[in-house]
Amino acid sequence: MTRARIVETATRLIDTEGVAALTMRRLGAALDVEAMSLYRYVNGREDLLEAVVDALVDSIEIPAASDLQPVDGWQAFLQVLAHNVRQVAIEHPAAFPLIATRHPAAPWLRPPLRSLRMVEAFLTGLEARGFSQRQAVGAYRSFTSFLLGHLLLEAAMQGAPLAPAEEPLDEGDAHVPNRDAELDVREFPTVARLRRPLAEDHTDEEFETALEHLLVRLDLENAQ
Repeated sequence: MTRARIVETATRLIDTEGVAALTMRRLGAALDVEAMSLYRYVNGREDLLEAVVDALVDSIEIPAASDLQPVDGWQAFLQVLAHNVRQVAIEHPAAFPLIATRHPAAPWLRPPLRSLRMVEAFLTGLEARGFSQRQAVGAYRSFTSFLLGHLLLEAAMQGAPLAPAEEPLDEGDAHVPNRDAELDVREFPTVARLRRPLAEDHTDEEFETALEHLLVRLDLENAQ
């Protein structure tokens, strides 16, 4: 029995029966152990849900420079990343809303790119492809808003509930491994450097800009 095996089994249970079916007793039965023995590895259901989200996010690959051709620009970088995120949503539609509804570790992290590792790689990848700091932060905001809206809709169409899962208090005294909240942001220099603009609130402006772009696109389509 390991924490990784417990999280993997919990994810499969969510995939097949939904988040509401995930209880410590049900998980113990799936692992053929007593529920109480799970508390050696997880601090109850709350910690378990966090671990499932961490595992899903960690499975998303950000394209490295070696994954793309020299002629590929930032468009290819974002396309590959978007499809990698969507693959997780397609494979785990019942679990994907957890990525959106669980609290991120810091105010500058947005789902589904909600880990310091992903934000660091995203910003670094765009800056390496010619984006300024302001442009990289703006792209992060727009890109995450697009992904979240579209993929949550896809998950809902697959029958996934979009309301946050019930969050009981942590139980037991199992060791909880380090998560983003416990990481030193200085280990991610690009995130540390752009921390202030990432934390700024531009939701009103972003909504109006996204709506304007949609209307322009619809106008062009209707004019054809």
